[in-house]
Amino acid sequence: MAFVKSVQLHAFRNYRDTALHDLHDGFIVITGNNGAGKTNILEAVSLLTPGRGIRGAKTVELKNRFLPESVKWAIAATAETPFGEVKIGTGAKDNSDRRIARVNGADLKALGDLADYLSAVWLTPQMDGLFLGSATDRRRFFDRLVYAFDPAHAGRVARYENALTQRARLLKEQRESGRTADPKWLTSLELNMAETGVAVSAARLQTLDSLSSHIGSILEGTGFPVANLVLAGGIEDALKNTPALEVEDRLRAQLESLRPHDMQNGSAGAGPHRSDLQVSFDGMPAAQCSTGEQKALLTGIILAHAVRTKHVRDAAPILLLDEIAAHFDEYRRLALFDILLGLNAQVFITGTDAALFANIPGARHMHIDDDSVREAA
Repeated sequence: MAFVKSVQLHAFRNYRDTALHDLHDGFIVITGNNGAGKTNILEAVSLLTPGRGIRGAKTVELKNRFLPESVKWAIAATAETPFGEVKIGTGAKDNSDRRIARVNGADLKALGDLADYLSAVWLTPQMDGLFLGSATDRRRFFDRLVYAFDPAHAGRVARYENALTQRARLLKEQRESGRTADPKWLTSLELNMAETGVAVSAARLQTLDSLSSHIGSILEGTGFPVANLVLAGGIEDALKNTPALEVEDRLRAQLESLRPHDMQNGSAGAGPHRSDLQVSFDGMPAAQCSTGEQKALLTGIILAHAVRTKHVRDAAPILLLDEIAAHFDEYRRLALFDILLGLNAQVFITGTDAALFANIPGARHMHIDDDSVREAA
């Protein structure tokens, strides 16, 4: 299994310099008052994996704003990974919205390569509106689940989004300048989008099928509702009945035909970036369920995914659970802890009430006060 053994924060969020040492593969309980910086610790761990972390923040937003402009934020960790113990670091590259990542002192070519070493899945209060929010948020949420099943998915998504961005830029330049974009370049980008995009959708479907087939048995008797999950999108729909190579050819041709439309709209009218994760419970869309049921549905999806990932890959992802326990009754809270304990995974969990976590076997308890992390009494 993979887990973080230590993590050091420099000029990150509300911290000037702080460190957590001697972490283990079990519960890491972090308590403290609201605003103390509990979520910032989880965010730091999440940035050891691909993407923008649990808040989706821009790189320039992560620096401690009370420190001089010349100071750059950085996170350094020692982690146990499939490749043994490694040193992982990430931080601001310059004053732009770019960050870099290093493993054992060597720069990674892409942030997506972090998926080879660590995977993490999280739940935060900000995600409570996931079912009411945008398709983009739901799609990113599900792609994060796919990363844990298939680390190569992070690279596929990054390559697809890069080609998507380049194509949009070419078409924008054509619209603004009146000069025809290089057709060979456009064709090359669209071929890349078709090949990579179909691979992205296929990986999503594989994860969805594995999760949907077992979520009922995993959550049986826990009190957590069993979600029905559907990926709605032209590519995913086509892959259910059509060979992948044929779907690729169709998507490439569709992108070519959509160039005039996409030139005006600034994006591609077809592709896996337009898919949506649709969630329902007992035939009712999750968006129409109560706030409490939406929270329980989302938690159930995360728990079932972690259990399924452990079965498929023999190791669950690191779980980052922010303020999760306080909103459940005792029955669901005990079921939550029971499932998490059975994962044999590293679980970071935060809260303001330490009493909620007092009886978790083997938990490491830490408390944040005055921007410093200490062992809880």
